[in-house]
Amino acid sequence: MSSLEAQEFIEKCSKQASLLGLDVGAKTIGLAVVNLTTGVATPLQTIARKKFKADSLMVEEAIQEYNIDGLVVGYPYEMNGAEGRRCQSIRDFMSELQNHIKCPPYTFHDERLSTAAVDSYWDGFVDNSINKRKAKQKGLTDKLAAQIILQGFVDQHY
Repeated sequence: MSSLEAQEFIEKCSKQASLLGLDVGAKTIGLAVVNLTTGVATPLQTIARKKFKADSLMVEEAIQEYNIDGLVVGYPYEMNGAEGRRCQSIRDFMSELQNHIKCPPYTFHDERLSTAAVDSYWDGFVDNSINKRKAKQKGLTDKLAAQIILQGFVDQHY
């Protein structure tokens, strides 16, 4: 199954569905989850990418553990709205994921400025107990970016 347009994706998911948000990067994959009955996305984890098979098994574990009905995948548009260079790599990732695991329906959602939003969050810490670099090292940035992507999708469509 290829990606679904948002409206078709929404029609396939019940009002009580659980969705998994993915922020797919070259080195990490941030994961977040939302149950549509609450509508509040929660960061889950950051997967440090290794080999694709291992990465896909980690995604599959999250799908099974949280009874996921659909995936919302961050899509890296350029600021002008055009498809970015990384868009093809995200499409390839999802195509390959479907070859390795039983993948629920998925849709892409604009991820522009999601990492910038997380970075500005860390800038707001006055005590400097955590900064952007430490947040990235601890895997916080990517799962929070996945949360922002997923919450943005829910806020826009539900």
